[in-house]
Amino acid sequence: METADRATRFYSDQVLDHLNPAMAEFVGRMEMAFISTSDADGECDSTLRAGPAGFIQVIDSRTVVYPEYRGNGVMASLGNIMENPHVGMLMVDFTEDLIGLHVNGRARIAPRDEFPTEDRKVERWVVVQVQEAYIHCRKHIPRMVPVDRIRDWGTDDVKRKGGDYFGAKAAKEASQES
Repeated sequence: METADRATRFYSDQVLDHLNPAMAEFVGRMEMAFISTSDADGECDSTLRAGPAGFIQVIDSRTVVYPEYRGNGVMASLGNIMENPHVGMLMVDFTEDLIGLHVNGRARIAPRDEFPTEDRKVERWVVVQVQEAYIHCRKHIPRMVPVDRIRDWGTDDVKRKGGDYFGAKAAKEASQES
């Protein structure tokens, strides 16, 4: 019963159906977000989207958009959104405030020209209508320090992309041979 009471208080005190100004500012400085989707059967997928600060744009208090870049060839998230528009976003500040923001809503896929950009890597946009926005407490968020790194944008070289890092292809081939 205590858990139900705490959840009721949390939803009453902390969950909004829009982004307030502090949340909008937070979104504007994020460089990554974890995106959760599921298909029509409820099979889930969680993925990372990243870009420079501001790559997730707040259009208004109830709408955010993020780009889909060239190179996202699997498109599991987009396929799921086409079947089931419910989406969850988690943005975490690991470096300064050690706090997170959940944004849950309904998504649609928009053409590149709906939100003009100079970034040629953007192929399309995901538009999220905010239904819930709430804090992810800092209690267990680790502090991390960003480091510069070289990125091989636009390459199809499997090794440079980190392609089969976990050896899944070799494991599948070995299991098929036995």
